[in-house]
Parts: sequence; C-alpha cells; structure tokens
Amino acid sequence: MINEYQIRVLPEVAAQEDRLKQYLADEYGLRQQEIMGVRILKRSIDARQRTIFVNLKVRVYVNELPTDDAYQHTDYPDVSDRQQVIVVGAGPGGLFAALRLIELGFRPVVLERGKDVHERKKDLANISRTQQVDEESNYCFGEGGAGAYSDGKLYTRSKKRGNTEKILNVFCQHGASTAILADAHPHIGTDRLPKVIENMRNTILRCGGEVHFQTKMTRLVIETEGSTQRVVGVEAVTSHPSPLTSHLYHGPVILATGHSARDVYRYLAEAKVTIEAKGIAVGVRLEHPSALIDQIQYHRKEGRGRWLPAAEYSFVTQVDGRGVYSFCMCPGGFVIPAATGPKQIVVNGMSPANRGTQWSNSGMVVEIRPEDLGALSSPSGKATGSETDALAMMAFQEQLEQACWQQGNMRQTAPAQRMADFVNGRLSSDLPKSSYAPGLISSPLHFWLPKPISKRLQEGFKTFGRQAHGFLTNEALMIAVETRTSSPVRIVRNPETLQHVTVEGLFPCGEGAGYAGGIVSAGVDGERCAEMCAAYMEAHIS
Repeated sequence: MINEYQIRVLPEVAAQEDRLKQYLADEYGLRQQEIMGVRILKRSIDARQRTIFVNLKVRVYVNELPTDDAYQHTDYPDVSDRQQVIVVGAGPGGLFAALRLIELGFRPVVLERGKDVHERKKDLANISRTQQVDEESNYCFGEGGAGAYSDGKLYTRSKKRGNTEKILNVFCQHGASTAILADAHPHIGTDRLPKVIENMRNTILRCGGEVHFQTKMTRLVIETEGSTQRVVGVEAVTSHPSPLTSHLYHGPVILATGHSARDVYRYLAEAKVTIEAKGIAVGVRLEHPSALIDQIQYHRKEGRGRWLPAAEYSFVTQVDGRGVYSFCMCPGGFVIPAATGPKQIVVNGMSPANRGTQWSNSGMVVEIRPEDLGALSSPSGKATGSETDALAMMAFQEQLEQACWQQGNMRQTAPAQRMADFVNGRLSSDLPKSSYAPGLISSPLHFWLPKPISKRLQEGFKTFGRQAHGFLTNEALMIAVETRTSSPVRIVRNPETLQHVTVEGLFPCGEGAGYAGGIVSAGVDGERCAEMCAAYMEAHIS
C-alpha cells in the first residue's frame, strides 16, 4: 500500500527517519515496522512563530518496498549522423538547449569560450592569489556559466515559462541530490554542481554531440537572399592548443552567451542585429554573521540549532519609485570576485552544499531602468548615455565597476563599509572579518556610489531593519559592487518563434539574451529555444 500525506512536524522529526516513521505510525494508525520507506516529496520550513515547524508532503510505503524512481528519466538517443545545431555558450541555457536538441533528434555542437569546469577552477583560485582575472576563464566564463561557481540555487518564480520540474529532474539524472525535487528553495551547492555539469557534458558527447572549449565566437555567418537575412553558422577562434585557429561551424545558432559577454553585445550592435537596453539592478553584497541571521529569522537566541539549515531571508521595498531588494541570498556562504576583465571589481555570492560557513550574504540592489540613465551620472560625473542607446546600460555597469576598482587600489581588493556606518554616512574605521578572499579596503560607499543608488539603499536598509530587528547593524558588511544581476541588453526575438526579429536561424537564448534570470529559468529557455530551432529546421532545411 502506498499513501501520501501532508504533515507538519518539528524539525528534529523531519530530520530523522525513525522519528518520522514513528510520527506517521502514531498519526495514521500504522505499525512502524510495516513502514518500508518514506519519500519526502515537498519540504518547507515555517519559521513565522517561535515554535518552528517543517511542512512535509510524504509518500509512505506500507508492506512494500519503494520501486519507483526518485526522479523522472529522460532518454537521450544517438544523434551522431543527424543535422547539427550550433550552441554558443555552455551555461545552463546552452547545456539544456543541447540536451533537448538530442531528445528531438538533432546533433548539438557546443562552443564555449572558457575552459572546462575543472580547469576553470584553477583560474578562479588565481584571482585571490595574483589579483589578476583571466578574461576567458573566471566566475562568469567557462563550462557551467555564471551559475557553476555561484552555488547552484534553483529557485525560480518563472514557472509559467516552461517545465521547471523537467529541469530539476535532468539535474538529478546527472548526479544532483533528489532533495532538490522536494525543497521549497532547492540548491545543489557550488562544491557539487561542477560534477553534475561534467556529467551533462558527457551525455552530450556520448550521444554524438560536440563540445569545444576555449573556442570563442567572433562572428555570425549571415547569408542575405532578397530581403531575408539568415544565420547559417558561426566563425570561432580556438585558443587551445595554440596558436589561435579560426574555424567555421555550420548550422542554425542558439546564442546563449551569458549576461557578461560584452564583446558579443558590441559585435551585435556593429552588425546591426537588433538589440535594446534592458533594466538591471545595481548595489552591493551584504554580509552578516550567519549565526546572527539564524537568530533573526528563527526568532530564538540559539539560532538554527542542530536540526535546522542556515536561515534565508528575502526583503523588498520601494524607495522613490524604484525597487530595493535582496537578491541571490547565500546562507552559510562566501562573497566572491566575479569580474570578467581588467580594471573591474564585481562581487557575487555562493554557498557550498552544507551552507556551513560562518557568514551569510545576499545582493542588496536598486532597480535601474533604461529611462533613468539620462539623469543618472557615473561616479565621475559624466552622463552614461540615454535610453535610446542599446549599450547605455552596459556602459553604466562598466563605469561603476571601474570606479570600484579604483577605490580598491586598482586590485581585486574590494571597497567595503559597515552597514550602519553606511546608513549614517560615516567611514568605517575598521572592518569585520569577511569571506571575501582577495581582501577588503575601508571606503565611503555612501559618498562615491551614485546618489540614486546609495540613498535608496540607505532608506531600504532602514525599512529592512524595522522589519527584522537586528538586521541593520555594524556587524554586517557591505562589499561593492554588485552589477551583474542580469543582462543589461536584450537581443530582440519573436515571442512565438523565439528567432531574432530580423535574422532567421538565430535563437537568442537565456539570461544573456535577456529572457531568463537564473539557472532554472535559463534551462527552461534553453529547452524552448531548442524546440523552436528544431521546428525551424524541419520547416526550412531538407
């Protein structure tokens, strides 16, 4: 007999299988020894009151062993001799596009400008050691994209865009814990995600696809017939093994280059491929001691205790007509250097699977819209452009990141300020210990950040401090600057076919194209682009 139940239990019951079986036996008149298995289908924590409960949906196997799989398998056939599609970028959008193409009977050829996920890790370590950023292998570029070493959070609100459950199941098929299917805010962990990504690549190769690392697209191959422009491939430069070698790859193109491929945006603008400026959010990384966040969110001095995970938070408010909110919250995590080139400081956050560090951080950001740019000046006082310039938002990002680099002594040493000092307009005389490995320097963020950002952050922090007593504190540290929350450019596409509005055979995809905002939504968009590309090929290519 198999039954499903919705239950509400104490954390220590939810965390221990024997206690959970005993609870189910007592609650539903079962004999504990007859319960052969319990599978948790959904899990969330209710910490609104002092007594904390865990809400569970469970499947209980009585007098029979679980025989059904914990996740749904996807079959990937051999596509060695099938028509090929070029996938530019091996982030979540590109990887899920490639896997979906295989499902549909097409052969993906994946081109990734960075290194494979293991070689890439060495270049990340070098950032703290040498204060230098490899422009092709960093926290944004390389196999797995920006999410691979930014901790693998899988929570998304974009469930109407496609099958988010499919994305989670594919991750499980490639080695992720099945806990991601149950948790309200699923998370793989930056220490485990690289192996999952490697397994996805191996599926592509096993099925006859190709994956080329250190291979950077330099242009689209576009043919013109009458008034119709059509992408028929790409030209790319391979940097390893040296010397640089140029190659042509033929086929329609799924362009999934991520939110930081600024050279791609510049190329598209020069090539007259229609793009437009898109709103972003800009701010800082805010880092608290994780024990303090646990105390605040769990409403008790002992914090999480033995049975609860590191606490999360989410804040949002409006200040002067623009959103101020927390973003990409990393409980028990690290702040990392996420620049993609010289003369930049960019910060992001990540967490290991156990979320076990002594710090918790999140982006604290202010909404910026294209129409704000005419009035919003850079820290140097120069106007950043107008909303009619498709690259204006990107230029604003670049100017702010360079100003931050100058404040950080022209290294990856990040400017930082205690939270209460920032709100009160004071320079911090010292800084608390931080997870940010390249180092920090005390800096008056309230003074040199653009006023529309700093003033809104100050007011937002006051509001969040009233909502959560103890949150606004000098124990918390602000680290500048967080600018890569999303793409500053949208590559305009037809909402029905997902092709570019004027160029056939080009499918802008994922976060870099302006149509996703995280790992799962990028994966969903990758699958949708693959489906539309397959339909295009069936209709136009014999």
